[in-house]
Amino acid sequence: MQANITRDVKTRDVKIQLVLIAIVATVIVFIFIEVRSAQGLVESTAVDASVAEVRIGVFGLFHPRRLTVRASSGFAVVVHVGAESIVLEKSSGVDSAIVSISGANLTATVGARSVQASKIIVTGRSNEPADFVLAVPEKISRHYHGLLEIKPTAGTLTAVVTMDRETAVASVVAAEAAPDAPFEALKAQAVATRSYFVATRGRHHEFDFCDTTHCQFLREAPALASAAARAAAATRDLVLAYDSHPLAAMYTRSCSGRTHTPAEVGLSSAAYPYYSVECRYCREHPSRWSSRLSTQEATVLRASDENARLTIDRRLGWSTLPSNDFVVNKDRDQLFIDGIGEGHGIGLCQAGAKAMARDGADFRQILRHYFPDTTIVAWPGRTLPQRGSTQMARIR
Repeated sequence: MQANITRDVKTRDVKIQLVLIAIVATVIVFIFIEVRSAQGLVESTAVDASVAEVRIGVFGLFHPRRLTVRASSGFAVVVHVGAESIVLEKSSGVDSAIVSISGANLTATVGARSVQASKIIVTGRSNEPADFVLAVPEKISRHYHGLLEIKPTAGTLTAVVTMDRETAVASVVAAEAAPDAPFEALKAQAVATRSYFVATRGRHHEFDFCDTTHCQFLREAPALASAAARAAAATRDLVLAYDSHPLAAMYTRSCSGRTHTPAEVGLSSAAYPYYSVECRYCREHPSRWSSRLSTQEATVLRASDENARLTIDRRLGWSTLPSNDFVVNKDRDQLFIDGIGEGHGIGLCQAGAKAMARDGADFRQILRHYFPDTTIVAWPGRTLPQRGSTQMARIR
């Protein structure tokens, strides 16, 4: 009997030990998973935060030598000038700073105080994005939300606003889309705009994009309740993809009844082939225009040549040749030009998208029509998958 009792005790002790070992192992595994998950979250957040921002060069067309920075009403901003930090806040009586060129440096003037540095950074109190108003005195003023960097470049001031990508998308939609565009057309515009931001970072040496039509026309961010902001929010993170990669989606104000491929207007081929598709609305309701040039002014004039068109427009004004679709009649030393369409005619036709939306098409149908063989994918900003990968979520 004693032997049986001893054996039972040993068996019980072994079972207890096994249970304890199992519990300890489970705890270790749980802790390991939690640590790895936390690490993954930190790594993911860090990557997404860096890629989901865009750096926009603003006011470059004005070649400014002086800028003013002002805290938005109800907010405070901090101007970092070298080792010094100056708070601008309306309630303190000091809410603006003047930034000017000073040789190879910048001078920030706040009230009677002036400080010099090689560059100036504007943030919130805790180095977070801030609400501020940036202006070229007597020329232009805009409200921004983000981080501002100002530095001298070739005798002028370069101002770069780092902002959330979705804020940039809403700002472009508000600036580029027609005010009467239906909501589904605005959503299509938002996806095309975001696709361009994702696919073409680094178009400029000092920043990712400029705020002109060279990249995408960008004004200040619209109100959250605006149609443009709601269109960006409704399509958040969605981009157009071709061959598993986001594409630099192009768009035009009004085509001539059929969109163009880049080759048709003398541009180099893109990764996406940009198929020529029919646009029924522009065919039935063409946007007509006319212009007159002297033979001397039209020395580089050629039909279906986007570079030639832009060369003339830069010299004579952007409304001189609105599109590449035109015919020319000569009378002595004058050229009379009649054309249709507005813009290069490639990709999304904004006039056609408006018409499709009014007829009941949603943004996916609009994009599928103007960008054949593409998919709409969720793109939060992580590392691009290898070509041919299926890692991106297909939304269709």
